[in-house]
Amino acid sequence: MSAPHLPKVAGIDPMVPVSAHTAGSLSEVPSAPGAFIQDRLAGWVSDLTTLHELTERLARTSTLDDALHELLSAGAALVGARRGLVVFEPSDRRGPVSTVGLGLAHAELGHIETIPRRATSYGRILEGLPGAEGAQTTPDLLGDTTLDPRHREVAARLGYAASYTLPISAEATGRLGAAVWLYDEPAEPLERRRHLVGLYAGFAGEHLARLLELERARADVATVTEELLPSRLPRIAGVQLAARHRTAPQGGGDWYDALALPEGALGLAVGSVNGSGPSALAAMGRLRAGLRAYAVMEGEDPVAVLSDLELLLRLTEPARSATALFAYCEPARRKILLAGAGHTPPLVIGDRRTQFVETSVSAPLGMLACWEAPSVEISPAPGETVLLYTDGLLRRTGDSTDRAFARLHSAAACVPKALRDDAGAVADHVLRTVLPDGLDQGGDTEDVVVLAARFD
Repeated sequence: MSAPHLPKVAGIDPMVPVSAHTAGSLSEVPSAPGAFIQDRLAGWVSDLTTLHELTERLARTSTLDDALHELLSAGAALVGARRGLVVFEPSDRRGPVSTVGLGLAHAELGHIETIPRRATSYGRILEGLPGAEGAQTTPDLLGDTTLDPRHREVAARLGYAASYTLPISAEATGRLGAAVWLYDEPAEPLERRRHLVGLYAGFAGEHLARLLELERARADVATVTEELLPSRLPRIAGVQLAARHRTAPQGGGDWYDALALPEGALGLAVGSVNGSGPSALAAMGRLRAGLRAYAVMEGEDPVAVLSDLELLLRLTEPARSATALFAYCEPARRKILLAGAGHTPPLVIGDRRTQFVETSVSAPLGMLACWEAPSVEISPAPGETVLLYTDGLLRRTGDSTDRAFARLHSAAACVPKALRDDAGAVADHVLRTVLPDGLDQGGDTEDVVVLAARFD
């Protein structure tokens, strides 16, 4: 009579020996096939449940760093190790590259990195050496005389005696890195543990590949955005400038500009193109370039500058709208003439006042057949800072419009007196106060632009 057929459950191979916690029960009932099958099934269900929980936790990670930490922690639980490290190094050499440790301090990781790379299991995997395509097991590091002496020296110093290493790869990207788990005593994982961690590593590789693609896309967007904005601000007598820009992951269309104009004048502009992604970035670049040209030709008339910009938008981007604010500044006279198209009003910050500039209500560019709105003239006192910003600063707060404006006003009014002589310090204080807890680090869907001009 043939032995009972053992089913395969959701990728768990029934021919792989059961884990240690089920092996004992098998020896107690060798003559009961039904109990044998039930015990096997219980082991597979337990393994499947554990694997499901671990992959669910990994799937919830949204950054490469978080995913690598989760991979190390889950893998350590599966192979029964206490420490480890993962080296993330995509084979296409485009980066990013990072090394993450579990139970290892930064200095200890540094010691491991002093081992010649080809003498380590992860190094052989990353270098693509023959025979290093799969898992690498070293059950007794200190007793293996074939290992590099430096490897044994570091292992003895850090107190680990065995290692288990897996390549991390994905179908679309190829090799992404390698994970190493370290044992305090000579040991190696059971066959069933190896099977489970191999399944987990396969899922982890695909998840890391998706996060890598997102990370690279975000980096590309940030690079393009920075290239489309001023590389440096002009130096004009009588005024000190500072700009802060936080880009959303998808790349928004918020921008700023500052350019020197004839006769010691200065043009300041901020704006926001609706939408996100490459098309919004391209539209933002065209609008900024157009505004610079119009500012040079007729900057002393901000209404004419924005009217020309509105015509450009309708001709080149008929399905898009944008907000903009342009200010023509004469620092020597401390005089500013400005006009806005659906944009948030500037904020004047000084020792004696903190108030929004009363601008007329106007539609965004691209919304009307012919845009025009009256300009407004303001005269900042010596030592006052005029703050231009985009509505992303308000939207990232999550508050209603009125509360967001109140929050911004309160932040500006509370700028310490010691910081008010520095336009950059004023901008930083406002940004930190309005958007605390890291909300200014680009983790939202809204770009943020702050442009500060302090008048002597």
